[in-house]
Amino acid sequence: MAKRRKKGPSHTLKAEDRHWYGKRQTARAAKSATRTGTPTTAGTTRRTPSSSAPAERTGRRSAPDGPELVTGRNPVVEALRAGIPASALYVMTGASDDRVRESIKLATDAGVPLLEAGRTELDRMTDRAVHQGIVLQVPEYRYAHPDDLLQRGTPQLVVALDGVTDPRNLGAIVRSAAAFGANGVLVPERRAAGVTAGAWKTSAGTLASVPVARATNLVRTLKAYQSAGLFVAGLDARGAVGVGDLEAASGPLVLVVGSEGKGLSRLVAETCDLLINIPMGPNAESLNAGVAAGIAMYEISSRRRRRS
Repeated sequence: MAKRRKKGPSHTLKAEDRHWYGKRQTARAAKSATRTGTPTTAGTTRRTPSSSAPAERTGRRSAPDGPELVTGRNPVVEALRAGIPASALYVMTGASDDRVRESIKLATDAGVPLLEAGRTELDRMTDRAVHQGIVLQVPEYRYAHPDDLLQRGTPQLVVALDGVTDPRNLGAIVRSAAAFGANGVLVPERRAAGVTAGAWKTSAGTLASVPVARATNLVRTLKAYQSAGLFVAGLDARGAVGVGDLEAASGPLVLVVGSEGKGLSRLVAETCDLLINIPMGPNAESLNAGVAAGIAMYEISSRRRRRS
């Protein structure tokens, strides 16, 4: 019997290299968008969790850009109770208990669209997080421009955050800003907390009235504020002046708050016109950023009232 001639190495094309791959992906994206009511961009790749990923849990899943998903029955109902703005509530067919029913009622009362989805679709949307059959979609927050904060309030007060990474601290600071008359809050674009469902909840709804602006470069934006006539005071344990003694508090002011422990970064601290502190007893080395910002804004507000 003749021997079969040995063939050379295989040159089989990968799926993504074949001529039909792009059309098939587009068709799949369109079908998914029709089924879920959520726009899907063709040609993008969905992130797949690796086997070494942390254990799945309910809660919030956010993306750098685009809508945020709140998953799980308790987080969803708490978000709706807090009045967090939402664009859609997805409920799995057959999912029903007191929390699901309350979520549906709250969403209906708030005018949030209700969409029915299967388990497979919710698994896909949440990257297989433990969603418990219910997912709330929170639209991407629209940040203000840093210049917009200069057009509100007299005298002006802007609160800038440096290295604050917990969204709950951001929400608490926004709440204090609303209470003490600040124009708005400025956050860096990178390595900083953004407006998430957690920030909305902690702000107790004040994010609807207090704008948050994003700075591509915090130091550059602070210098621009200085050129516009604002005094920049950095809240830091190294400060030589107590916040209650800040003479510039009665004029246009930027209050810069650093992270707990690390305080202000070197470049930001060097950019500030003055470093101020909150006098404390010997039993505590630092304060939570949200608490510190609230105390400082109260002192600034009190000084302004005394001067008026």
